[in-house]
Amino acid sequence: MRGRRKPPASPLPQRDGIDAVRVRLPEDREGRWASVGEHLVDRFGGAIGVDRVAGMLDGGRFVGADGVAVRGSEPYAAGRYLWFHRDFAAEEPVPFPVRVVYRDERIVVADKPHFLATMPRGRHIAETAVARLRRELDLPALQPAHRLDRLTAGLVLFVVRPRDRGAYQTLFRDRRVRKEYEALAPYDPSVALPRTVRSRIVKERGVPAAREEPGEANSESRVELVERRGALGRYRLVPATGRTHQLRVHMNALGLPIVHDPLYPVVEPEGAVEQWDRPLQLLARVLEFTDPVGGEPRRFESALRLSAWPEA
Repeated sequence: MRGRRKPPASPLPQRDGIDAVRVRLPEDREGRWASVGEHLVDRFGGAIGVDRVAGMLDGGRFVGADGVAVRGSEPYAAGRYLWFHRDFAAEEPVPFPVRVVYRDERIVVADKPHFLATMPRGRHIAETAVARLRRELDLPALQPAHRLDRLTAGLVLFVVRPRDRGAYQTLFRDRRVRKEYEALAPYDPSVALPRTVRSRIVKERGVPAAREEPGEANSESRVELVERRGALGRYRLVPATGRTHQLRVHMNALGLPIVHDPLYPVVEPEGAVEQWDRPLQLLARVLEFTDPVGGEPRRFESALRLSAWPEA
């Protein structure tokens, strides 16, 4: 059986670093849709309203592969591709820059600030690291090879050329990247370190915090105390796996919750105003791997510093 042909390139340029949405008109063996407009109303009317879909059609917001606006009255044709740009709610700008640590023809390594999502998700769309870098570096095909949690700062690897994307994403999937983090948390002399923490972590969709439960371990983190100043410790965290919130969960389980963590040990109310001066004190400090395209060893270190660490 032949695979589906590769879709044509989008005729619409990115808007604010965000790609247009591609829609493929499905088969219609029951003959439900006589026109393109009828299908689009059925498809999107429940989410955004019938009048809004009609308004987008009247305004030429849906286009075909030739870039020409599609009329709602056009006959329905299964397999046809359409594109449009979504409307997004206004986003509060994150008042910190994304700094480029390294750039060549294949990759960009950037220091993502606290509070900035890596890629579009939920209510964070244009205010994301990938959208900002696409705009600032004029690299519309840029994609992240992995994701760093929104509240965590530090190194993120982006891929410049689509043909290289799979090779770099596979590095992270196969755990062939050494990642080292730094965290600030309470100092407790009764917690014996260094140690390796293993546990079973479960994260349910729609529930803010992950939890540990009995069963076979699916997460592993190495925790080391690097330095102590007063009541705070500076810790090196080396994850062997990549479960959601893994380092935050493991530090909390040790009785060493990371400073300014809004979820562990206590979940703060959702929708709270961002406290720009109280970022989660967790930093992706080091990325180290063998380049899957060029074969050379790569090691990158963040230039960021955690703000709650007291001066000596």
